[in-house]
Amino acid sequence: MARPTHYTPALTRFTVSLLYHEARHQGIPMTRLADTLLRESLKGSPGWQQATSLRVAEEPPPYYSSKPAA
Repeated sequence: MARPTHYTPALTRFTVSLLYHEARHQGIPMTRLADTLLRESLKGSPGWQQATSLRVAEEPPPYYSSKPAA
């Protein structure tokens, strides 16, 4: 069975540049920085509550794991 696809929003080149430079400054991956910024800004919002009710927000992304990637 094929995997379901998810919408992947396009970011402006400037936003990607901001994420890249800030992530390098903090010494973390861009994906972690973007995820953290979005989660912090959306926490408690109607979208957050709906996603939480659907159990979408329960599992953190794999890059939060303290285990090294296999």
